[in-house]
Amino acid sequence: MKTITSTQELQAFCDTARTKAYVTVDTEFLRERTYYSKLCLVQLAMPGDTDETAVLVDPLADGISLEPLYELFRDESVVKVFHAARQDLEIFWVDAGVFPKPLFDTQVAAMVCGFGEQAGYETLVRKIVHQPLDKTSRFTDWSRRPLSDAQKVYALADVTHLRKIYEYLAAELEKSGRSHWVTEELEILTDPATYDIRPEEAWRRVKTRTNSARFLGVVQALAAFRESYAQEHNVPRNRVYKDDALVEMASVKPRTHADLGGLRLLLREARKGAIADGILKAIEEGSDCPADQLPKPDRSREKLQVNPALADLLRVLLKAKTESVGVAAKLIASSADLDAIAAGERDVPAMKGWRREVFGEDALRLCSGKIGLAAKGQTVRVVEF
Repeated sequence: MKTITSTQELQAFCDTARTKAYVTVDTEFLRERTYYSKLCLVQLAMPGDTDETAVLVDPLADGISLEPLYELFRDESVVKVFHAARQDLEIFWVDAGVFPKPLFDTQVAAMVCGFGEQAGYETLVRKIVHQPLDKTSRFTDWSRRPLSDAQKVYALADVTHLRKIYEYLAAELEKSGRSHWVTEELEILTDPATYDIRPEEAWRRVKTRTNSARFLGVVQALAAFRESYAQEHNVPRNRVYKDDALVEMASVKPRTHADLGGLRLLLREARKGAIADGILKAIEEGSDCPADQLPKPDRSREKLQVNPALADLLRVLLKAKTESVGVAAKLIASSADLDAIAAGERDVPAMKGWRREVFGEDALRLCSGKIGLAAKGQTVRVVEF
């Protein structure tokens, strides 16, 4: 198996790849000790049945530039095939501001083709390629050099089997006419906003037991400082302080370094220096924030007047629809979405794009009394009124 360690070698491979219909791509990275992922390996494969058309690219090699790869990503005549692409795409977007286009994600395609809610790569290799997959190197340190033969074999398999998986799923989508379903699902993966983590919005990921505006104002300030500090110093946010410590500080509101020393959950390293100073400043900002600028929790769902009988009927309709099209129910509508529809809401994912074709239109007709549901044997069918 070939390992590319120079820009010239990578350029030669990418030049050839740009003459092909598609190229499969995967990465190995580390993120346990950093905020941003550290790219350690890129695997690439062109169409074929052997390992000869597949390579490993070492981004840690001295002097290598990944620009030839990014040029390939920008070439819209070649489909770039990934499995569960989100983290891979984040790496390339942060590193070079580039998204591979056109993109094909076999995990998304597999869901559309009836392989379940989140089909793993190992499952697809077993069901489509009919080969076992050795995952023993999954949790190794990919930053260490030299890579072992076992690591290389493991890494290469992530793109060589992907060729047959892609060809099979692409053919299935073509036959079923569902290619546009996958295209719609992938739009969010190539939206820069997906990877733009704004510190001032970080508070929304923190779970709290109270919705007091003043309390949330302190939570927002503490979460924003933590996010900014983690980004600037490239450390995981939990290495700054964890969510439970953040909530404790928002509740207690320490005002001095001595107060920080008396907290139960705050890491020792965070009780002094720049982190401690940032915490105290954030608590002061959150406590003094004008009332009209305090964060407001989303209570829109709390006010919904849900018709429970209609919500139950929508669940039955969803089950009937998903069984007929072979797609996981959660991919089309969540339980919260069904309750929202039953309460009269229409701005939900199930009412947009391909989901509306499969389920949304009939859900609206059910709500307006234009159709009913009837059981026939083991199946449920739609009855026109």
